[in-house]
Amino acid sequence: MEKMEAAEKATCRSVDNFNPLITTIFQVSCILVISHMFHILLKPLGQPGPFAQLLAGVVVGPTLLSRIRRVEDFFIQASSAEYYMFFSFLCRMLFMFSIGLETDIPYFKRNIRVVSIVAGGGIILASICAAPLLWLLIKVFTVTKSRFPFYLLIFTVLANSASPVVIRMIAESKFDNADLGRLAIYSSLISEMSCVAFVATLTACSSTIRLVGAIIATLVTVLLIFLNNYLPSFFNKRNRHNRFLTNSELFLIIFILLAMSLLVESAGYTAITCCFLAGLMFPREGKTCRTLLHKLTYAVNTFVLPVYFGYTGFQFNISKIFNKLTLILTVLIILLSTGTKIVATLAACYYLKIPRNESLILSFLLNMKGNYDLIIINSPPVPNMLWENDIHDLFLSVVVLKTLILAPVVAIWLNRGEFCAHYPTTLEILNPESELRMLACAYIPRHVSGYLSLISALSGCPNATLNPYVAHLVELPKKKKSKLMYHQLEDGDQYSDEEEYGGNDVVQITNALDSFISETKIPVHEAKIVSSFLTINQDVCNGAVDLRVSIIFLPFHKHQRVDGKMENSMEGIRTINQKVIRHAPCSVGIFLDRGQTGFQQPHGSLCVQNIATFFFSGPDDREALACSKRILMHSQVSLTVFRFIQANSSIQNSWISDASHKDEEVIMAISSIGTENEMDNVFVDTFYNRYVAQGKASLIEKYVSDGAETLVALREILDNMYSLVIVGKGGRENSSLTIGMSDWEECPELGLVGDLLASSEMNFNGSLLVIQQHRHSEEDEAFITP
Repeated sequence: MEKMEAAEKATCRSVDNFNPLITTIFQVSCILVISHMFHILLKPLGQPGPFAQLLAGVVVGPTLLSRIRRVEDFFIQASSAEYYMFFSFLCRMLFMFSIGLETDIPYFKRNIRVVSIVAGGGIILASICAAPLLWLLIKVFTVTKSRFPFYLLIFTVLANSASPVVIRMIAESKFDNADLGRLAIYSSLISEMSCVAFVATLTACSSTIRLVGAIIATLVTVLLIFLNNYLPSFFNKRNRHNRFLTNSELFLIIFILLAMSLLVESAGYTAITCCFLAGLMFPREGKTCRTLLHKLTYAVNTFVLPVYFGYTGFQFNISKIFNKLTLILTVLIILLSTGTKIVATLAACYYLKIPRNESLILSFLLNMKGNYDLIIINSPPVPNMLWENDIHDLFLSVVVLKTLILAPVVAIWLNRGEFCAHYPTTLEILNPESELRMLACAYIPRHVSGYLSLISALSGCPNATLNPYVAHLVELPKKKKSKLMYHQLEDGDQYSDEEEYGGNDVVQITNALDSFISETKIPVHEAKIVSSFLTINQDVCNGAVDLRVSIIFLPFHKHQRVDGKMENSMEGIRTINQKVIRHAPCSVGIFLDRGQTGFQQPHGSLCVQNIATFFFSGPDDREALACSKRILMHSQVSLTVFRFIQANSSIQNSWISDASHKDEEVIMAISSIGTENEMDNVFVDTFYNRYVAQGKASLIEKYVSDGAETLVALREILDNMYSLVIVGKGGRENSSLTIGMSDWEECPELGLVGDLLASSEMNFNGSLLVIQQHRHSEEDEAFITP
């Protein structure tokens, strides 16, 4: 009996009217339901999820519903705060670990200077502005002790940018792949982690006990990172033939993460940096990382973050700021905090030569609050210390109101998208040494091997970053009516989850990507599109827009048999290819992979592969040559460009005396040149000066009069055993160089030359890449870089 009473007291103290655990769960449920309703209502207006979730917390909290006496007695109890804090801790740890996992490390390394300057400007100015505000608030609240922690609180509220809020706003606006969106995300991360490090360092230096706690927290973080480097490899080997880890293995990883986080928290420091670093240092290749991303992304975005943001709004009580002095101080701190970030960010962006409109929206994004600042407000960096109620309510009101005021403004601004709606949709206007984003579409595992060879070749230059996405396209199966009971169905007869679509192909594709990433260390993003073959082309085009890719690679509808002959495998692919070519938002390449006799993966290969590019005229051929620029940078690739010229034409070659021209000068000249021939000449001249004159590639001119001579020249060239041929699709207009070649055209989507090379008439055993350039608008010219 005594034990039962003790257990009852542990879960429900005498001063509590209800079991605080039940009220906490009910509160979480109310926040989720109301936030979802607000999100449905506000999403058509362009408002982000964090705003709806904060608003739901405000509605459930003492500002509105909890003002009712019975609701207040149910939600706000003596023991409920402990449960709320524990749930808040769990949410924090999970989403910070998830943020670390999703961090684009290559982008972060390339732009560490830029994001550090943007974030550092706000931190430096905030540390200066915090001093006069500290003097003012000390006078107002008559603070006589703990002034140093009070300064740290003011500094954090002024300097911190809540990375979870910024990330969710950017992601829901679909700008997480835009340069400005990524700059905002990583600047907010640097800002938040710098605030944590700054506060922790100063706190550790304040006493010997705090220094010992900092050493313990550091050792625990190092131990967690060390375990994360060995556990994934063990789990990957254990699940060699599976796509994901088991739930027990996943639970073990999460349990270790939370246990280590509790140790850091018990040492007197927040564990958000520990969890973020654990996710950041987590091995990216293999099934372990894929499982964590697959499981955590949905859970964090659907449950964890809404509860966390909702609880932030729940703590806010608008009646606390009705006092005239408190209201004035709240407005003053909000204005000072906002002005500090705006001025510092604009100054940093001016130094970095970032456009003014992008600088302004970036400064407002970095003004989002609601993560580390809340930790300092609720848990001061001094053991057994609590802020006075007036100070706690003041800064809590500042954090919540600032986000509620600025989030809608920023969301409306983002949805206009004038500053980052456009992106380079062709390779011709993209600098060969800038980032290339590509989307490769595969239906079956056979398609993936060819794409991996292309990815390997395109990533040959260390200065030219490649960001490849491989999308597995799966036909949505028709619903089957069955009289069998559920337990009587055979495996594969019933699909209960979209993740099951694709059958064994999913596992094979995943294994191929894992092996490639492990061998080459080239990060490849995996995606899956499940749709009807009637609409899958729309999903591909929409995915290309969301990912902001410059080129889409599609597989040819024929494949090479064991005997070397080409066989029609999936006729539906051909129809989809034709639809994508017509409606693609960027350039498109159709890849005919002859894996046995054609192009092989350059990485790890001892022999150099010969590649040929055929250049006739027009934008498609310039796009093909632009793609060839990327490939020739690989050390195991030898490129030869064959330019076909009308025999009776007089083309003045100027590349011998033009070797000092820069790409910027040439491309700027393109905009003022009227005819396609002149544009072709300038483009080829630029290629010669930059690559042929430097001995990186070869350029051979072929003078022909008609299609018959072109055919003869092609046969002579292909006798040299090229493993890959790249050619532009070409328009439907007639050219004297290809007269008569359309008489046996079988695949119009390949163009005249591409269709000829894909036919059995040419006896060509290499792979073929046919490229069509996207007809970009004048606005795309802004992306032309030197």
